[in-house]
Amino acid sequence: MPEIKVKTHAEGAVLPREEQLAWKIAALAAANGQAEPEVIEMIGNRIIDNAAVALAAINREPVRHARLLALGYPHPHNSGARLFGLPNERSFHCEWAALANGVAVRELDMHDTYLAADYSHPADNIPGVLAVAQQAGCGGQELMLGLLTAYETQMALVSGICLHEHKIDHVAHLAPAVAAGIGTMLGLPVEEIFQAVNQSVHLACATRQSRKGDITSWKAYAPAQANKIAIEAVSRARLGERSPSPIYEGRDAVIAWMLGGPQVEYTVPLPAPGEPLRAILRSYTKEHSAEYQAQALIDIGAALHTRRLDLEAVQEVIIRTSHHTHYVIGTGAKDPQKMDPDASRETLDHSVMYILAVAWEDGAWHHAHSYTSERAHRPSTVRLWHQIHTEEVEEWTRAYHAVNPDEKKFGAEVVVVMKDGTRIAERLDNPNAHYLGRKPFSRPDYVRKLRVLSEEVAEEREVERFVKLVERLPQLSPAEVRQLNPVAMADKIEDAHSARVGLF
Repeated sequence: MPEIKVKTHAEGAVLPREEQLAWKIAALAAANGQAEPEVIEMIGNRIIDNAAVALAAINREPVRHARLLALGYPHPHNSGARLFGLPNERSFHCEWAALANGVAVRELDMHDTYLAADYSHPADNIPGVLAVAQQAGCGGQELMLGLLTAYETQMALVSGICLHEHKIDHVAHLAPAVAAGIGTMLGLPVEEIFQAVNQSVHLACATRQSRKGDITSWKAYAPAQANKIAIEAVSRARLGERSPSPIYEGRDAVIAWMLGGPQVEYTVPLPAPGEPLRAILRSYTKEHSAEYQAQALIDIGAALHTRRLDLEAVQEVIIRTSHHTHYVIGTGAKDPQKMDPDASRETLDHSVMYILAVAWEDGAWHHAHSYTSERAHRPSTVRLWHQIHTEEVEEWTRAYHAVNPDEKKFGAEVVVVMKDGTRIAERLDNPNAHYLGRKPFSRPDYVRKLRVLSEEVAEEREVERFVKLVERLPQLSPAEVRQLNPVAMADKIEDAHSARVGLF
């Protein structure tokens, strides 16, 4: 795979478009015309996974509000995009459907992940690409290839360019990926995709404050907004509008002023046009609704639960783990909210101390019950929670940053020190569901996850209908792609017919 060197171009020099990263992304997108069988299987898994987490979140307040925004933009003649949970006889303008569906997918923090130089949830690409496919009348083959391009683009950028060290949110890699994926799906020329990628990057850079301190529902809205930005960028590009460039390499562009500066060179592992795209196989879903670095800690918590330790005899608990886990979701973050029972759900799912305490006590994890205020205020939980602290261990940090994906580790070692001096340890290199874990997820696991998360919202026959469509993904007609939306029971979705539609 070619490694693209990306840096700020010299003062006074003109960087040819063909040498710009955005052009290389566009060229890859325009050339993508095939997918290998195991890749097709994984694309289907990701579509099922997104549907599962979206249905589970369908009535949470941020999702309801995003849906209310989209309800104000119905599409005439039912030729637009569908909203998760609503009947397929209703459709909406694709950019607003992408926003509403994107919030639903992201709200529970339970879909797929890819961690490298930066962070990402590549399935965040699906709401925007799918919404455009439904409105543009694309078939399953086109949709599949579009999603494949989007995954490859985002994961290449995440592998090569670190945003978070400069406090830029990871959606800056998502928006150009959505634009590139839509370009593949619609069969756009390189020039139009190039302009859309440039505009998407230009508008999607935002600070990481959305993931620090008092974390709010914007964490769910941020990737959805990036999808909306990308769709609108493609629309402008198709009309012939141009965009700022070179967006990465320009003297006043992203690298020079928002990332490492004019002296820094990045290496992006981007496949050559026509080369098979396989990055999606290195993404990994979440079995549990929490930050990815907490997945293994939930599995460890369940293992500790089986030991039946006397929790009142615990002196302290040390989570020995990577720099990221320690400083982002551990005590190294120095965020008092991470130890506060009154913290928001969005904050608690970024507190590995809280997460381990609950998983340890309960022996399980639930996407809703594990985050309730009553659960967070349980005295025994608060006591255990406040006995836990994290520390960075070089072994774990080195494994977290391993270049070879098969050598990466996203786990930890938990050391329990009892009051009598006894030390008990549980270690897990990767979460059980990870492709290198003890129980890697396969298609039956994704279908089971959909059934569990939708059991109070959708009928079993509706789940079966949706899964059968996914199983035929490459053969789906445009009409069937418009049905690629799991419908909730009529009395289970709130505000579906509300007269409230945001400001408008």
